[in-house]
Amino acid sequence: MTEKGSTAAAEPARASGTWPVLLALVAGLAVGIGTASLGDGVREPALKAANMIGGLWLNALKMTVIPLIVALLVTGIAKGAEAARGGRIAGRSVLWFVIICTGSAIFGTVMMMALTDFFPLPQQAAEALRVGLAGIDPGAASAPVPSITDFFSGIVPGNVVSSAANGDVLPLVVFSLLFALAVATLAKTGRETLVGFFEAVGDALLVIIGWVLRIAPIGVFALAFTLGASAGAAAFGAVLHYVVLVSILGLLVTLAGYPIAIFGGGIRAAQFTKLMIEPQTVAVSTRSSLASLPAMLATARLLGIRERVADITLPMAVALFRATGPAMNVGVALYVAHWLGVEPSVTQIIAATAVASVISYGAVSLPGEVTFISSIAPIAMALGVPIAPLALLVAVEMIPDIVRTLGNVTLDVSVTAAVNRSSSDSD
Repeated sequence: MTEKGSTAAAEPARASGTWPVLLALVAGLAVGIGTASLGDGVREPALKAANMIGGLWLNALKMTVIPLIVALLVTGIAKGAEAARGGRIAGRSVLWFVIICTGSAIFGTVMMMALTDFFPLPQQAAEALRVGLAGIDPGAASAPVPSITDFFSGIVPGNVVSSAANGDVLPLVVFSLLFALAVATLAKTGRETLVGFFEAVGDALLVIIGWVLRIAPIGVFALAFTLGASAGAAAFGAVLHYVVLVSILGLLVTLAGYPIAIFGGGIRAAQFTKLMIEPQTVAVSTRSSLASLPAMLATARLLGIRERVADITLPMAVALFRATGPAMNVGVALYVAHWLGVEPSVTQIIAATAVASVISYGAVSLPGEVTFISSIAPIAMALGVPIAPLALLVAVEMIPDIVRTLGNVTLDVSVTAAVNRSSSDSD
């Protein structure tokens, strides 16, 4: 995204602050649980009002998802393809990004399914929670399970407008991917015009999301009130369970950066661990890869990475590379399926994994609360689960977002080391 647009999108999003949204979630759950002792004469009107307010806020978030998918994917992939043609160092960097993002999505799918199998929600709490989540979005239901034939025949959209209208995310992603690659082959004038157009569309949509998030405490309180009134105290335990499992997933991806730096980049383990402390500290305190870039550049030089490689790969990584994104995003979507008791088919899991690996290229360097819905909703839709629970989970994104940034910064430097080792001075 353009610097101006990204800033404009970020300011409204930050206006409400992280803590007010988190407090709204806790207060909404607590007040909702407290209504159990009230009569239906008070409880039912309160639930209807909360459903109306929460539903309006949820729809305001939903309305930006489909156009934002297209805008961010076209912009991100077209810029990535153009960067890959910028020289051998850039090309190797993009190749590493693609390999790791694909591996991250596959790892996230497998690991979250394993984590929810080994550490599931207690059965009674899970059932109570499903009742509560149904109260938030009564019309939400899992998509019909497609056959393997339907899955492959539906990858290429016969009508992209129809796919967008029906919320068929995978064919829409395929179209956006092909369109972005085609845009990257155009002459400079046409390419810059189209990329600039989609970049401006994405910026405008992010501003809308920022406006919606400005009133997030109201929307989250209403949704949490409905959940608490229906699910009871189980809602608190479920949210904590979610935060722990998703954070574990992100930390595992973060650890993958160390063998990449050691074996791929030829860096000594002790040296890499010690020198990464400073950029990791900045990452945790700011939750921003962009803010961590100066510390990453300084660390890269101390690690012996050539200045030319660091100056090319690290800024590209900050702009295009989200190592933890595919794993954690597909993990969130699978966790929502676990909450709802939905058992996705193999084809739906494949579709969600594919979308998770590609959608990260369109992510922007903004706080996780801003990009949470736009990054995960497409995966949830491909998985066949409703996206309503995401509007609640955005309230606790602060903790997983710290892990996301920590992992992204660690992998940014380790991949730069690997690119440096595979490059020569002539590159």
